[in-house]
Amino acid sequence: MQIILWRHAEAEDQVTTDMARNLTPRGRKQAEKMAAWLKIQLGAELKQWRIIASPAARTQQTAEALGMAFDTVATIAPDASADAVIAAARWPDGDVPVIVVGHQPTLGMVAARLINGAEGYVAIKKGAMWWFETRQRYGREQVVLKAMVSPDSVTN
Repeated sequence: MQIILWRHAEAEDQVTTDMARNLTPRGRKQAEKMAAWLKIQLGAELKQWRIIASPAARTQQTAEALGMAFDTVATIAPDASADAVIAAARWPDGDVPVIVVGHQPTLGMVAARLINGAEGYVAIKKGAMWWFETRQRYGREQVVLKAMVSPDSVTN
């Protein structure tokens, strides 16, 4: 199974509610850059991926950069637990790979759990993607970090 954790791109700070925060012009460029990178990496295979996003405006706008249908999942809204994200992604037993468009600190907690198998936290930059996959090695399932990409490292 494969999972990509995609943190929403840069969003405005001064709004009436956290859920209403829109991407800034820079954030829109970040989302477009990352979407273009992902399309190059996956090509036609991207159509096989399930995409889920938090209901917050900034995650919806980040996911929209892919130009594909996605599901809005209320349980992965800001301040969701790592368990909620893992359950929504159906990790690691899902039938299809999944892209989760979400928030910090939750995505950082999910990444730490995938890396270490334990509770923890890592920082994920705005707009960045962390791509994990499972593999069988020596009769055991292992989680491998396949790629870690931020908008600043992508040129297009």
